[in-house]
Amino acid sequence: MNFPPLIAELHEREFDYADGEGMDFEPFQSFLPPEEVQDWFKAWTGNKEADGSKFLVFGKDGSGGFAAIWLANESATVLDQPVVFMGSEGETGVVAKNFDDYLWLLASGHGPYEAVAYPDDSKAKSQIFAEFARAHSGSTARAPSELLAAANSAYPAFKNWVESQCR
Repeated sequence: MNFPPLIAELHEREFDYADGEGMDFEPFQSFLPPEEVQDWFKAWTGNKEADGSKFLVFGKDGSGGFAAIWLANESATVLDQPVVFMGSEGETGVVAKNFDDYLWLLASGHGPYEAVAYPDDSKAKSQIFAEFARAHSGSTARAPSELLAAANSAYPAFKNWVESQCR
């Protein structure tokens, strides 16, 4: 499945790891095929009955954790859905309540992994992603802690749902 144009444009930018000081994120050029997502989610949860069909995986971190759009709202567009991260070591979290807020999270210097593993406000900001967010986001800039609080407030059941799928 092809990306919406905004995601494709975003993924043309460099996500700089900067020797561990930047973002540990490798963007894909299209969503992972549904069959691959299903196989991954079943293996990740250890549950052969787990259903990963609600995830549009769009990138990964260096250890194999996936960033995805979680299709939590049937009536919302893809870009109005929450952005989530599920790490290779079991880390999980809603990192943005929608793609607009995700752009501001990137502008704050946090990729999906950093938002879950190191959710602080002191990371160096990214000028490249700040410019992109100013040009394309319909929301306003906020500190990472505020973006994450809004995301987790909007989708408090995500972690419990994921844990319920694990065996």
